[in-house]
Amino acid sequence: MKLKTLLLSSAAAFGLVATATAANEPIRFDGFPDFDSSLKVLLPDFEKKTGIKVDYLMNNHGDHHTKLTTNLATGSGAGDVIVVDVEKIGPFVASGGLVNLSKQYQADQYKERFAPYAWAQGKGADGDMYGIPVDLGPGVMYYRTDIFKQAGLDINEVLKSWDSYIAAGEKLKQLNIQLIPSAADVAQAIIFTTVPEGEGLYFDKDGNPVVTSERFVNAFKIAKEIRDKGLDGRILAWSNEWYEGFRKGTFATQLSGAWLLGHLQNWIAPETKGKWAVSHLPNGIYGSWGGSFLSIPKQSSHQDEAWELIKYMTTERDVQLKHFSTIAAFPANTTTYDDDMFKEHIEFLGGQQARLLFAEVAKNIKPVQPSKGDHIARSIVLENALMEVLDEDKDIKTALKEAERLIKRRTRNL
Repeated sequence: MKLKTLLLSSAAAFGLVATATAANEPIRFDGFPDFDSSLKVLLPDFEKKTGIKVDYLMNNHGDHHTKLTTNLATGSGAGDVIVVDVEKIGPFVASGGLVNLSKQYQADQYKERFAPYAWAQGKGADGDMYGIPVDLGPGVMYYRTDIFKQAGLDINEVLKSWDSYIAAGEKLKQLNIQLIPSAADVAQAIIFTTVPEGEGLYFDKDGNPVVTSERFVNAFKIAKEIRDKGLDGRILAWSNEWYEGFRKGTFATQLSGAWLLGHLQNWIAPETKGKWAVSHLPNGIYGSWGGSFLSIPKQSSHQDEAWELIKYMTTERDVQLKHFSTIAAFPANTTTYDDDMFKEHIEFLGGQQARLLFAEVAKNIKPVQPSKGDHIARSIVLENALMEVLDEDKDIKTALKEAERLIKRRTRNL
């Protein structure tokens, strides 16, 4: 945990009158790394324009959201501006603890500046906005170009289908290199990117779980084939073994969001610079892999000042670009996509113009409306049922049928 206070000088801007409260009491921004790295860069300018003081409190991703769950339930303890991961935005909005930004601050006037799918995710069941998207996670595949060359693999052939992706894994296995850290990532990619129109990730428009559908069966089957053929490393994301795999080249690909670039080049594996490239996901799929939103808890006593910070970080083109250049958090604000920064050659990715690819993916992602039970369904499907199939050889349809029953039971009173 880290609490950082930036004392900001007074100045009037944005039509904001610095009240005694705003001038003397800091607001607090609650988030997770690497937001602190970005705030160090962004807040000095915010100081000059508003005179608002800002503290920021960082916890790791999981602890941050666990703490916020308690804060929103009890009505105390949360910051004035909170970062919410896309997987938590549905239940957090449904909790009733967030300010309605459409009614209180006419947030909908900014709708056209944002990726449509991300804007839709920040809405509540009433159609109003409760979380403004600050960054996106266009789904992509990172791959080791040196290993692909060693194995005689053509990236365009590898991406054609899941069958060709698995065939590449079999070639890599001959070199004692894993295709991917965890087969579970493939299942997640398929589940997240092949959502039929009118459905959510785990529920239909009427709130009924859809986890026994062909989308989930197919995702589990492909992941199971990868596991059965010994092509993955059974390595969990964000583990020490995962970090070491990136550094040592024990696996050749990783399906993830564009944001992974920042982590790889900044701290996970900076010494592998030039050995990576990025591509579309296999089988021609487009989808989101992460993303963050900024919200204001109702319990905040500095809501107007909090809104000024959210506006600054999300609606200002130059600020979004600075956030992007600092921590590789891909902009949610689409007005940035014509900037020359997107044409820059990324040294870590061997000089690839990767941001153009990220932008293309972002533009092609279809909106999927979050449901208040998504976090429960995710845990049951991806953390329990899928692991039973992969690790314990449980029958796929049986596992999904049991998952459906559990989801119905645990979301009954939501």
